[in-house]
Amino acid sequence: MEPLLREVLIFALALVMVVVAVALAADQIQTLPGCNSTFGNIQIPYPFGVGMQLIYTTSTTLFLGAQISSWFCNDSDYNNPWITTAAFSISRNENKFLTVGCDSYGLLNSNYENRTYSTGCLTKCYGNNVEIDNGTCSGIGCCQVDIPPRIRRIISLEAATFSNSTRDCSYSFLAKHNSYNFSTSHLQSFPYETLPLVLDWTVGERNCSSLESSRRIATAIVTLFVATTSLYLIYQKRKLSKLREKYFKQNGGSILLQQLSTRENSSQMTQIFTEEQLKKATNNFNESLIIGSGGFGTVFKGFLENNKIVAIKKSKIVDESQKEQFINEVIVLSQINHRNVVKLLGCCLEREVPLLVYEFVENGTVFDFLHTQKKVDSETWKIRLRIAAEAAGALSYLHSAASIPIIHRDVRNANILLDNSYTAKVSDFGVSRLVPLDQTEIATMVQGTFGYLDPEYMRTSQLTEKSDVYSFGVVLVELLTGEKAHSFCRPEEKRSLSNHFLSCLKEDHVFDVLQAGMVNKENEKEIIEVAILAARCLRLNGEERPSICNKANGDAPMDQ
Repeated sequence: MEPLLREVLIFALALVMVVVAVALAADQIQTLPGCNSTFGNIQIPYPFGVGMQLIYTTSTTLFLGAQISSWFCNDSDYNNPWITTAAFSISRNENKFLTVGCDSYGLLNSNYENRTYSTGCLTKCYGNNVEIDNGTCSGIGCCQVDIPPRIRRIISLEAATFSNSTRDCSYSFLAKHNSYNFSTSHLQSFPYETLPLVLDWTVGERNCSSLESSRRIATAIVTLFVATTSLYLIYQKRKLSKLREKYFKQNGGSILLQQLSTRENSSQMTQIFTEEQLKKATNNFNESLIIGSGGFGTVFKGFLENNKIVAIKKSKIVDESQKEQFINEVIVLSQINHRNVVKLLGCCLEREVPLLVYEFVENGTVFDFLHTQKKVDSETWKIRLRIAAEAAGALSYLHSAASIPIIHRDVRNANILLDNSYTAKVSDFGVSRLVPLDQTEIATMVQGTFGYLDPEYMRTSQLTEKSDVYSFGVVLVELLTGEKAHSFCRPEEKRSLSNHFLSCLKEDHVFDVLQAGMVNKENEKEIIEVAILAARCLRLNGEERPSICNKANGDAPMDQ
């Protein structure tokens, strides 16, 4: 669902960005592709360029310059140019039509929509030219007129004098407003061949009003799309919020909040994380951050906003019948404060399968430790013995010292973590079960890891703390031998490590199965005692197995 929301949001933002980019580009582009932006010292703005032509009768190419119409009365020579503007129109607001001369008139003609439209002005001179004011175009020596609405395209210019005029010349032209400054000297010799001219432009044959209308269909469409997208996103956000609320209640969030509200020690308070917080912490559960996986879930390395590193477990299964028990387990585990048990920091309940957040232990597992060691000696045994004692102490705490006894149910070397000083921390309580104080065993569906499972539990489905003792016995054998609990690569009689170990111990060949290089005269007796203890933990009858509680509280050699 959330990826869909992101895609819709990205699409909406992309559309808005395109619209904005087009608008900005219209302001930034200076010329059309392939066209120069200047002609001589004249700047030619977009959409014009040197490739855009204004043509008059002599086929001369003009670039934003208006041709002058002239009449020379002495030799009756005249020049009446015409200009085609194609899709461009003469700007009414920016241009004027002017005539310069004495006793002269000028005409401006245009063909628009198959009809001819004309305008013009006339100028008179009275007496000597010195009486004519320079710089003014008021009708004496120079006249000017605004451009009427219908004067737009296919322009022709005419300049003429009255039939009885004795004056020499007259000139008519279109020019940008205020670009021409009249002088009496222009009556004798006009100094310009072209003058600046401003054109309006539109897309195709449409005028500015139609373009404005188009801009308003376009704006409406974008507005409608953005509004629709926003409503859709709001709807999906509310739908997602309701779904998260549903999962929160289903996963016992209300019960957890109620339980936490009665807690006196706020320093031990379990934090309730949102899904977004944990997604951000794991880069949306990126595979590169996976630090462990198994049959019941995947563990990710996460980075919280306060830069704290955590381990986030994402379970694979949902057991509807265990929802309330899961919350009780979270509450109990959040109260555990034992140096050899991985601390539960919080959980996320607003998804179908809850997420658990643990402290991060950086040095891998006992499994990694056993199978990556290159050098094995007597010092190796000291570390392994300490790991065994610390793991036993953690299990003892879970079985007896916690407010409600906890059976781990999946004790194995991959679930015992090590920090930088090789301190052991029991982890992964995904299949653990709480034991009511008035019961010594509970009936459950058999779960665990092959090679570590208690045979009695497999046969009866009755789970007791002695099931953890059996699994711990397998871990002891692994620490003694450096071998895996079960391997199809070994001969059939040796595939089960615990059975092979017990057989060797029974035949007084235990040294044949111990890892080479680890035993010396100083630790030989100690290793034999641990081997015998492992054998007691592996007894088929659970009642004959020792209690981890007793061994962790003083019996040699587990307290060393």
